[in-house]
Amino acid sequence: MLFLRDSLIELITQTSTNLPPDVRAAMGVALEEEVAGTQAAQALGIIASNIDMAQQDAGPICQDTGMPTFLVHTPVGVNQIQLKRAIHEAVAEATRRGKLRPNSVDSLTGKNSGNNLGEETPVIHFEQWEQDEIEVKLILKGGGCENKNIQYSLPCELEHLGRADRNLEGVRKSILHAVWQAQGQGCAPGAVGVCIGSDRAHGYDLAKNQLFRTLDDVNPVPELAKLEAEIMEEANRIGVGAMGFGGKASLIGCKVCAANRLPASFFVSVAYDCWAFRRLGVRLDASSGAITHWLYRDPDRAVERMARSEGFPLTGREVVLTAPVSEEQVRSLRVGDVVLISGEVFTGRDAVHAHLMKNAPPVDMRGSILYHCGPVMLKQGDGWAVKAAGPTTSSREEPYQATIIEKYGVRAVIGKGGMGPKTLAALQKSGAVYLNAIGGAAQFYARAVEKVLGVNLIEFGIPEAMWHLRVNKFVAIVTMDSHGASLHADVERATGAKLAELQQA
Repeated sequence: MLFLRDSLIELITQTSTNLPPDVRAAMGVALEEEVAGTQAAQALGIIASNIDMAQQDAGPICQDTGMPTFLVHTPVGVNQIQLKRAIHEAVAEATRRGKLRPNSVDSLTGKNSGNNLGEETPVIHFEQWEQDEIEVKLILKGGGCENKNIQYSLPCELEHLGRADRNLEGVRKSILHAVWQAQGQGCAPGAVGVCIGSDRAHGYDLAKNQLFRTLDDVNPVPELAKLEAEIMEEANRIGVGAMGFGGKASLIGCKVCAANRLPASFFVSVAYDCWAFRRLGVRLDASSGAITHWLYRDPDRAVERMARSEGFPLTGREVVLTAPVSEEQVRSLRVGDVVLISGEVFTGRDAVHAHLMKNAPPVDMRGSILYHCGPVMLKQGDGWAVKAAGPTTSSREEPYQATIIEKYGVRAVIGKGGMGPKTLAALQKSGAVYLNAIGGAAQFYARAVEKVLGVNLIEFGIPEAMWHLRVNKFVAIVTMDSHGASLHADVERATGAKLAELQQA
């Protein structure tokens, strides 16, 4: 098939860089309905700008392009071995071009393959059908929201909601709990795919498949259509809001299916996806592999601009931080302050944090700003270019962060979703601060990087290496300060109370 590989590369590129119209419409509603001037509104404004930037520059919307998952329907007689080989080639080439971040890591050795290929990577599901064309659907679901997937075995006790029984009321409680527990770590406002029933493994698969439905469709099963509508209304009353900052938009989609189950089991499987809901598909000519038409989008229709203003509107009240940062500067910051960061920033994710627990850092970190980020980087001559650079979920670093702050003199940590009590205590003790960047806004933050100054620990792979970046006017919000305040803890308590109100709804 002459055009197969190129068609698949185009599918991957468009999925990574261009949100489908139904997701854009849902995010547009969230943007319109949020209260102006709030932290949630600021976050949604950055998200809207990022969506525009990604489409204009054909850059990844979010730096975490996840584990590519393909759902493929083929006519009887099509060589699926050949098709699988072409998908692998397209994934590797899209990675080389910077449309996908190299995310495939050997689970035994920890080694990154560098091309998104490896054992059972990418994920490909084949099904035959009695049509003449090949259909390929692709979803890119990042690790942050993948980590917020959750499965319930009913009956069970749910925090704030009490007992969830083996009925639709128990299912309703489970889905609401799933939205609440994601908070800002799943990059709200999110969407959920849900499977009622099946077994543990297939239930998750069916839940993820629900994310291939458009956000504006109506479930053909009346009971499930009613449930989806109720969840949408109730979940947005909880008040998680964009990035977990509190606000009106917590959920942009809820899609539910039901599958037969064993008498002994009643699972509710929830696949949580973030606002960067990257899902597209194509129909291909079975002989040539050429694209005959697109699913979820019309390539001839002009893409409407999402942002209401250019970039992040400054008020003059922002605090300028230039690295290295002093303890005095940090102690003056309070939760809710907006900061503009300039100077040198070091990235560090899971591998870097684990390394620093046993080894001295390769750089002087006194007064430093540590960014929880796994960027998309491309080699250019003797240097590197940043293609995407949004924050990763910070909670994974909770076991390490306090030690690293106290041992090496880190003054500011940038991430998303907040951190726990151990880190909060270290911020108070050492005089440090947690800054929440906007999850998924990979193009917005890439534009704040003036230069890649160097890299250490590249042997960990591009996402896990320690990159030295010079940034200018990098926007973030203080959500945990050196005085013991945490916006994340406050929102979790407030939304938990709202969740409890829905117990008998």
